[in-house]
Amino acid sequence: MNVLGYCLDVSEPEVHREIERKLEVPGRFRLPPLGGPGTGIGEAMPLPAIRLRAEYYDTADLRLARHHITLRRRTGGGDSGWHLKLPHAGEATRDELQLPLSAAGNPPEPLSTLVLGVTRGAPLAPVATLSTVRRPVRLLDEEGHALAELTDDRVSVTVDGKATSRFRELEVEAAPDRTAGDLEPVMAVLIAAGASESGFASKAVRALGPRAMEPPDVASPPPVSPDAPAAAAMQALIQRHAATFLQQDLRVRRGMPDSVHQMRVAARRLRSALKVFAPLFDEPWADQLATELAWIGGELGFARDREVLERHLLSDLALMTETDTRDAVAVVERELGADQHEAVVRVSAAMKSDRYLALLDALVAAARTPQLTAAATAPAAEALPPLMRAAWKRLARSVANLRRKGPDEPWHRARIRAKHARYAAEALTPVFGKPAKRLAAQLEVVTELLGRHQDASVAAEIAAELAAGNGVGGKAGYCLGLLYDQQRDEVRRVRRKMAKVWPDIAHPRWRRWLRARK
Repeated sequence: MNVLGYCLDVSEPEVHREIERKLEVPGRFRLPPLGGPGTGIGEAMPLPAIRLRAEYYDTADLRLARHHITLRRRTGGGDSGWHLKLPHAGEATRDELQLPLSAAGNPPEPLSTLVLGVTRGAPLAPVATLSTVRRPVRLLDEEGHALAELTDDRVSVTVDGKATSRFRELEVEAAPDRTAGDLEPVMAVLIAAGASESGFASKAVRALGPRAMEPPDVASPPPVSPDAPAAAAMQALIQRHAATFLQQDLRVRRGMPDSVHQMRVAARRLRSALKVFAPLFDEPWADQLATELAWIGGELGFARDREVLERHLLSDLALMTETDTRDAVAVVERELGADQHEAVVRVSAAMKSDRYLALLDALVAAARTPQLTAAATAPAAEALPPLMRAAWKRLARSVANLRRKGPDEPWHRARIRAKHARYAAEALTPVFGKPAKRLAAQLEVVTELLGRHQDASVAAEIAAELAAGNGVGGKAGYCLGLLYDQQRDEVRRVRRKMAKVWPDIAHPRWRRWLRARK
């Protein structure tokens, strides 16, 4: 699902994945001979020098730079235009999105919208201008194939109209279809000649100085011991899930696989924490944050649920090899496909709204300074186990009320309680280690089973609704009826499985560590 493609009436940016390494060199550094037997480099071909001018855009507090993102308007060379560079996998690999040049001072909407979750609506403005004299060298391997391009860049930096610094930098960028490992021979030669790997993520970060190297808005939490205040454990929990939520925001806007699901899970885990550990949080503050997380979770859920349901139904129809399912497939694709388009539009609108930007600000504030009660000053070993036991007891009561031949709703409620208990155990794992991890693993079995129950229950209901719809022919109705029966069979299988595994999951040995901390 590509939210960007639906929310903007423009073509999507061209995406280029670059693998590059940067090196710092002394002012009088001379490029060594490149190539020769055994070096992995066959030939070095100097190219004409070019002049580049790049204007970098960021917020006043450099939110993009602190998240290792660069947005620039560059002229000169063969790729003049707007460039947005995003982290991909480690410092050496980034995705570069390009759009044609537009008026200075106006980053194109597709690019500014992509980073809206990072900027949180703060204005983007020029923060530095870099003028570069670039001397490129094309490198071939020993078989004559393109290996990399080495650029020797001499950079002049201007900030607020004043020249502030100059520096020299080498970049080694892999040729298409090459890997980071292919650059090692080139790096070895340059380092042996006196170059050193750069500690800067980009030229812009180097130009902007220490502020650009500060942590992102939501920093990684430090370890928390059982003897530390419960407040530290709660802040670390919020930091982990808020960071995930913000990371997935960018992935959702890019239409990356599974991003909607992961973003929704992060919101759900935060809401669950606010509920399970409620005595430790200021109630009005927690209620407001939970309400907003529920809102965006609902918007994301509408998109995710329809997508998963359509895939589920089509997959099961594909297994009906002895029946002509083409009419039924057409009905599912027509009805749920229309819903899916509506879902994408809803998510797009929600993620550009003032309400959503306010939620992002609230998440950052929560990660920095959560609003806690006096109870959170107690050691984690005292304050947290009782709340975990309470979550377990609520789940156990729900499971005790389940009936193999009963309605679906109690099973759905048990699934929600199981998620709360599982998320609570996972939240305690960084603090208490293996005992909490083992309990979380048992609860994961429950949530997976009850998730299958929920999927089959909803799929059966939708299959029945589609079969009864206007204009549904006999063949489609017949197949959808079979589909309904299959889903109800799955419901019954899950209920039998749950009855079989629950006694072991409920065994006290998984929770003795909680009783020991009373």
